[in-house]
Amino acid sequence: MNRTPDLREGEKGAWISIFAYLFLSGTKLIIAYIGNSEALWADGLNNSTDVIASIAILIGLRISQKPPDQNHRYGHYRAETISSLLAAFIMAAVGIQVIFSTITKILDKGSTAPDMVTAWTALGASVIMFIVHRYNLALSKKINSSALYAAAQDNRSDALVSIGAFIGIIGAKFGIGWLDPLAGLVVGVVICRTAWEIFKDSTLALTDGFDEKRLTEIKQTITKYPEVKLVADIKGRVLGNQPILDVTIKVNPELNVHQSHDITVMIEKELVEKHGILYTHIHIEPYIE
Repeated sequence: MNRTPDLREGEKGAWISIFAYLFLSGTKLIIAYIGNSEALWADGLNNSTDVIASIAILIGLRISQKPPDQNHRYGHYRAETISSLLAAFIMAAVGIQVIFSTITKILDKGSTAPDMVTAWTALGASVIMFIVHRYNLALSKKINSSALYAAAQDNRSDALVSIGAFIGIIGAKFGIGWLDPLAGLVVGVVICRTAWEIFKDSTLALTDGFDEKRLTEIKQTITKYPEVKLVADIKGRVLGNQPILDVTIKVNPELNVHQSHDITVMIEKELVEKHGILYTHIHIEPYIE
Protein backbone atom coordinates (compact mmCIF):
# COMPACT_ATOMS: atom_id res chain seq x y z
CA MET A 1 0.00 0.00 0.00
CA ASN A 2 2.97 2.33 -0.46
CA ARG A 3 1.79 5.26 -2.56
CA THR A 4 4.28 7.93 -1.53
CA PRO A 5 6.14 8.29 -4.89
CA ASP A 6 2.83 8.75 -6.74
CA LEU A 7 1.54 11.33 -4.28
CA ARG A 8 4.81 13.26 -4.48
CA GLU A 9 4.27 13.43 -8.22
CA GLY A 10 0.73 14.61 -7.57
CA GLU A 11 2.04 17.58 -5.61
CA LYS A 12 3.34 19.00 -8.89
CA GLY A 13 -0.23 19.49 -10.07
CA ALA A 14 -1.18 21.32 -6.87
CA TRP A 15 1.85 23.60 -7.13
CA ILE A 16 1.08 24.36 -10.79
CA SER A 17 -2.46 25.35 -9.82
CA ILE A 18 -1.22 27.59 -7.01
CA PHE A 19 1.27 29.46 -9.21
CA ALA A 20 -1.26 29.76 -12.06
CA TYR A 21 -3.91 31.19 -9.74
CA LEU A 22 -1.49 33.63 -8.10
CA PHE A 23 -0.36 34.94 -11.49
CA LEU A 24 -3.84 35.12 -13.01
CA SER A 25 -5.55 36.66 -10.00
CA GLY A 26 -2.96 39.45 -9.80
CA THR A 27 -3.06 40.08 -13.56
CA LYS A 28 -6.86 40.11 -13.73
CA LEU A 29 -7.32 42.43 -10.76
CA ILE A 30 -4.82 44.96 -12.11
CA ILE A 31 -6.17 44.96 -15.68
CA ALA A 32 -9.78 44.93 -14.44
CA TYR A 33 -9.09 48.05 -12.38
CA ILE A 34 -7.42 49.81 -15.31
CA GLY A 35 -9.91 48.60 -17.93
CA ASN A 36 -13.07 49.12 -15.83
CA SER A 37 -14.40 45.56 -15.99
CA GLU A 38 -16.54 44.22 -13.16
CA ALA A 39 -16.66 40.77 -14.81
CA LEU A 40 -12.86 40.46 -14.91
CA TRP A 41 -12.60 41.87 -11.38
CA ALA A 42 -14.97 39.18 -10.09
CA ASP A 43 -13.00 36.55 -12.04
CA GLY A 44 -9.77 37.73 -10.40
CA LEU A 45 -11.33 37.49 -6.94
CA ASN A 46 -12.52 34.00 -7.86
CA ASN A 47 -8.93 32.96 -8.65
CA SER A 48 -7.69 34.39 -5.36
CA THR A 49 -10.07 32.07 -3.46
CA ASP A 50 -8.89 29.18 -5.63
CA VAL A 51 -5.40 29.66 -4.23
CA ILE A 52 -6.80 28.63 -0.84
CA ALA A 53 -8.46 25.53 -2.34
CA SER A 54 -5.22 24.50 -4.08
CA ILE A 55 -3.21 24.96 -0.88
CA ALA A 56 -5.76 22.78 0.96
CA ILE A 57 -5.33 20.06 -1.67
CA LEU A 58 -1.54 20.31 -1.41
CA ILE A 59 -1.73 19.95 2.38
CA GLY A 60 -4.04 16.97 1.99
CA LEU A 61 -1.61 15.27 -0.37
CA ARG A 62 1.26 15.95 2.04
CA ILE A 63 -0.58 14.58 5.08
CA SER A 64 -1.74 11.46 3.23
CA GLN A 65 1.92 10.50 2.66
CA LYS A 66 2.60 10.21 6.38
CA PRO A 67 3.22 6.62 7.50
CA PRO A 68 0.86 4.82 9.91
CA ASP A 69 1.21 5.75 13.57
CA GLN A 70 -0.32 4.75 16.89
CA ASN A 71 -3.56 6.63 16.23
CA HIS A 72 -3.75 5.97 12.49
CA ARG A 73 -3.04 2.28 11.95
CA TYR A 74 -4.28 2.44 8.35
CA GLY A 75 -2.24 5.53 7.52
CA HIS A 76 -3.43 9.05 6.70
CA TYR A 77 -4.83 8.42 3.21
CA ARG A 78 -8.22 9.99 3.93
CA ALA A 79 -6.62 13.41 4.36
CA GLU A 80 -6.63 13.49 0.56
CA THR A 81 -10.40 12.91 0.49
CA ILE A 82 -10.98 15.60 3.12
CA SER A 83 -9.07 18.09 0.98
CA SER A 84 -11.29 17.16 -1.98
CA LEU A 85 -14.33 17.85 0.18
CA LEU A 86 -12.95 21.25 1.18
CA ALA A 87 -12.29 22.09 -2.47
CA ALA A 88 -15.92 21.18 -3.27
CA PHE A 89 -17.18 23.60 -0.59
CA ILE A 90 -15.02 26.41 -1.96
CA MET A 91 -16.18 25.70 -5.52
CA ALA A 92 -19.83 25.72 -4.41
CA ALA A 93 -19.33 29.06 -2.66
CA VAL A 94 -17.79 30.52 -5.82
CA GLY A 95 -20.58 29.11 -7.99
CA ILE A 96 -23.28 30.61 -5.77
CA GLN A 97 -21.39 33.91 -5.75
CA VAL A 98 -21.30 33.92 -9.57
CA ILE A 99 -25.05 33.23 -9.77
CA PHE A 100 -25.91 36.03 -7.33
CA SER A 101 -23.50 38.35 -9.12
CA THR A 102 -25.36 37.58 -12.34
CA ILE A 103 -28.68 38.53 -10.75
CA THR A 104 -27.13 41.80 -9.54
CA LYS A 105 -25.93 42.61 -13.07
CA ILE A 106 -29.40 41.96 -14.46
CA LEU A 107 -30.85 44.49 -12.03
CA ASP A 108 -28.06 47.01 -12.64
CA LYS A 109 -28.64 48.77 -15.97
CA GLY A 110 -26.17 51.60 -15.61
CA SER A 111 -22.84 49.89 -16.18
CA THR A 112 -20.00 51.38 -18.25
CA ALA A 113 -18.52 49.47 -21.19
CA PRO A 114 -15.09 48.01 -20.27
CA ASP A 115 -11.92 48.25 -22.32
CA MET A 116 -11.26 45.45 -24.84
CA VAL A 117 -7.96 44.56 -23.16
CA THR A 118 -10.01 43.08 -20.32
CA ALA A 119 -11.76 40.73 -22.76
CA TRP A 120 -8.47 39.43 -24.19
CA THR A 121 -7.12 39.00 -20.67
CA ALA A 122 -10.11 36.84 -19.75
CA LEU A 123 -9.74 34.78 -22.92
CA GLY A 124 -6.00 34.26 -22.38
CA ALA A 125 -6.61 33.24 -18.76
CA SER A 126 -9.17 30.69 -19.93
CA VAL A 127 -6.65 29.10 -22.30
CA ILE A 128 -4.06 28.87 -19.50
CA MET A 129 -6.52 27.26 -17.09
CA PHE A 130 -7.66 24.72 -19.69
CA ILE A 131 -4.01 23.68 -20.13
CA VAL A 132 -3.59 23.35 -16.35
CA HIS A 133 -6.88 21.40 -16.24
CA ARG A 134 -5.70 18.89 -18.87
CA TYR A 135 -2.38 18.39 -17.06
CA ASN A 136 -3.96 17.84 -13.65
CA LEU A 137 -6.70 15.61 -15.06
CA ALA A 138 -4.16 13.34 -16.78
CA LEU A 139 -1.99 13.27 -13.65
CA SER A 140 -4.96 12.50 -11.37
CA LYS A 141 -5.86 9.49 -13.54
CA LYS A 142 -2.26 8.34 -13.64
CA ILE A 143 -1.87 8.27 -9.84
CA ASN A 144 -5.59 7.75 -9.09
CA SER A 145 -5.83 10.82 -6.84
CA SER A 146 -9.27 12.09 -5.82
CA ALA A 147 -7.82 15.36 -4.50
CA LEU A 148 -5.97 16.12 -7.74
CA TYR A 149 -9.08 15.19 -9.72
CA ALA A 150 -11.02 17.76 -7.67
CA ALA A 151 -8.30 20.30 -8.45
CA ALA A 152 -8.59 19.51 -12.18
CA GLN A 153 -12.36 20.05 -12.09
CA ASP A 154 -11.80 23.34 -10.28
CA ASN A 155 -9.34 24.34 -13.01
CA ARG A 156 -11.96 23.61 -15.66
CA SER A 157 -14.60 25.62 -13.77
CA ASP A 158 -12.25 28.58 -13.60
CA ALA A 159 -11.57 28.34 -17.32
CA LEU A 160 -15.34 28.44 -17.91
CA VAL A 161 -15.68 31.43 -15.58
CA SER A 162 -13.08 33.28 -17.66
CA ILE A 163 -14.94 32.41 -20.86
CA GLY A 164 -18.11 33.73 -19.26
CA ALA A 165 -16.32 36.94 -18.35
CA PHE A 166 -15.00 37.23 -21.93
CA ILE A 167 -18.48 36.82 -23.42
CA GLY A 168 -19.95 39.27 -20.93
CA ILE A 169 -17.30 41.89 -21.67
CA ILE A 170 -17.77 41.53 -25.44
CA GLY A 171 -21.53 41.81 -25.00
CA ALA A 172 -21.20 44.96 -22.89
CA LYS A 173 -18.70 46.44 -25.36
CA PHE A 174 -20.98 45.99 -28.38
CA GLY A 175 -24.28 46.71 -26.71
CA ILE A 176 -25.50 43.10 -26.27
CA GLY A 177 -26.01 43.37 -22.55
CA TRP A 178 -28.00 40.15 -22.10
CA LEU A 179 -24.93 38.03 -22.97
CA ASP A 180 -23.24 38.94 -19.70
CA PRO A 181 -25.97 37.70 -17.31
CA LEU A 182 -26.70 34.64 -19.46
CA ALA A 183 -23.03 33.59 -19.52
CA GLY A 184 -22.72 34.22 -15.79
CA LEU A 185 -25.78 32.11 -15.01
CA VAL A 186 -24.58 29.16 -17.10
CA VAL A 187 -21.08 29.30 -15.62
CA GLY A 188 -22.44 29.50 -12.07
CA VAL A 189 -24.62 26.44 -12.62
CA VAL A 190 -21.69 24.49 -14.14
CA ILE A 191 -19.46 25.31 -11.14
CA CYS A 192 -22.15 24.27 -8.62
CA ARG A 193 -22.80 21.03 -10.49
CA THR A 194 -19.09 20.17 -10.54
CA ALA A 195 -18.86 20.95 -6.81
CA TRP A 196 -21.81 18.64 -6.15
CA GLU A 197 -20.18 15.73 -8.02
CA ILE A 198 -16.94 16.12 -6.05
CA PHE A 199 -18.88 16.48 -2.78
CA LYS A 200 -20.89 13.33 -3.54
CA ASP A 201 -17.79 11.23 -4.32
CA SER A 202 -15.90 12.54 -1.28
CA THR A 203 -18.72 11.92 1.19
CA LEU A 204 -19.25 8.44 -0.26
CA ALA A 205 -15.61 7.59 0.48
CA LEU A 206 -15.60 9.21 3.92
CA THR A 207 -18.72 7.28 4.98
CA ASP A 208 -17.19 3.95 3.84
CA GLY A 209 -19.36 3.78 0.75
CA PHE A 210 -18.40 1.62 -2.20
CA ASP A 211 -19.78 1.25 -5.70
CA GLU A 212 -22.27 -1.64 -5.61
CA LYS A 213 -21.77 -2.48 -9.28
CA ARG A 214 -18.02 -2.82 -8.75
CA LEU A 215 -18.60 -5.09 -5.73
CA THR A 216 -20.82 -7.33 -7.88
CA GLU A 217 -18.11 -7.61 -10.54
CA ILE A 218 -15.49 -8.47 -7.89
CA LYS A 219 -17.80 -11.08 -6.36
CA GLN A 220 -18.23 -12.71 -9.77
CA THR A 221 -14.45 -12.91 -10.14
CA ILE A 222 -14.11 -14.67 -6.78
CA THR A 223 -17.06 -17.00 -7.40
CA LYS A 224 -15.53 -18.43 -10.58
CA TYR A 225 -12.90 -20.31 -8.54
CA PRO A 226 -14.12 -23.92 -8.13
CA GLU A 227 -12.59 -24.09 -4.65
CA VAL A 228 -14.88 -21.27 -3.51
CA LYS A 229 -18.21 -22.85 -2.65
CA LEU A 230 -19.82 -19.60 -1.55
CA VAL A 231 -18.98 -15.91 -1.15
CA ALA A 232 -20.73 -15.40 2.17
CA ASP A 233 -19.93 -11.71 2.54
CA ILE A 234 -18.08 -8.94 0.70
CA LYS A 235 -17.54 -5.35 1.80
CA GLY A 236 -15.52 -2.50 0.32
CA ARG A 237 -14.29 0.91 1.42
CA VAL A 238 -11.78 3.47 0.22
CA LEU A 239 -8.81 5.04 2.00
CA GLY A 240 -7.70 8.01 -0.10
CA ASN A 241 -7.37 6.41 -3.53
CA GLN A 242 -6.88 2.88 -2.23
CA PRO A 243 -9.87 0.49 -2.27
CA ILE A 244 -9.90 -2.11 0.51
CA LEU A 245 -11.99 -5.30 0.58
CA ASP A 246 -13.16 -7.59 3.37
CA VAL A 247 -14.33 -10.91 1.97
CA THR A 248 -15.69 -14.05 3.61
CA ILE A 249 -15.60 -17.22 1.51
CA LYS A 250 -16.65 -20.76 2.31
CA VAL A 251 -14.56 -23.70 1.12
CA ASN A 252 -14.42 -27.46 1.50
CA PRO A 253 -13.90 -28.16 5.25
CA GLU A 254 -11.49 -30.97 4.35
CA LEU A 255 -8.90 -28.55 3.01
CA ASN A 256 -5.87 -27.96 5.22
CA VAL A 257 -4.50 -24.55 6.18
CA HIS A 258 -1.88 -24.55 3.43
CA GLN A 259 -4.44 -25.31 0.71
CA SER A 260 -6.83 -22.66 2.02
CA HIS A 261 -4.03 -20.12 2.08
CA ASP A 262 -3.15 -20.91 -1.55
CA ILE A 263 -6.73 -20.15 -2.55
CA THR A 264 -6.61 -16.72 -0.93
CA VAL A 265 -3.29 -15.95 -2.61
CA MET A 266 -4.73 -16.79 -6.05
CA ILE A 267 -7.79 -14.63 -5.43
CA GLU A 268 -5.78 -11.68 -4.15
CA LYS A 269 -3.47 -11.86 -7.16
CA GLU A 270 -6.34 -11.77 -9.65
CA LEU A 271 -8.06 -8.92 -7.81
CA VAL A 272 -4.87 -6.89 -8.18
CA GLU A 273 -4.49 -7.68 -11.88
CA LYS A 274 -8.15 -7.44 -12.90
CA HIS A 275 -9.66 -4.89 -10.52
CA GLY A 276 -6.69 -2.96 -9.12
CA ILE A 277 -7.47 -3.99 -5.52
CA LEU A 278 -4.12 -3.97 -3.74
CA TYR A 279 -5.40 -4.91 -0.29
CA THR A 280 -7.95 -7.67 0.35
CA HIS A 281 -8.60 -9.36 3.68
CA ILE A 282 -10.09 -12.82 3.05
CA HIS A 283 -11.68 -14.79 5.86
CA ILE A 284 -12.21 -18.51 5.25
CA GLU A 285 -15.03 -20.55 6.74
CA PRO A 286 -16.01 -24.22 6.22
CA TYR A 287 -18.79 -24.88 3.73
CA ILE A 288 -21.40 -27.21 5.16
CA GLU A 289 -24.25 -28.33 2.96
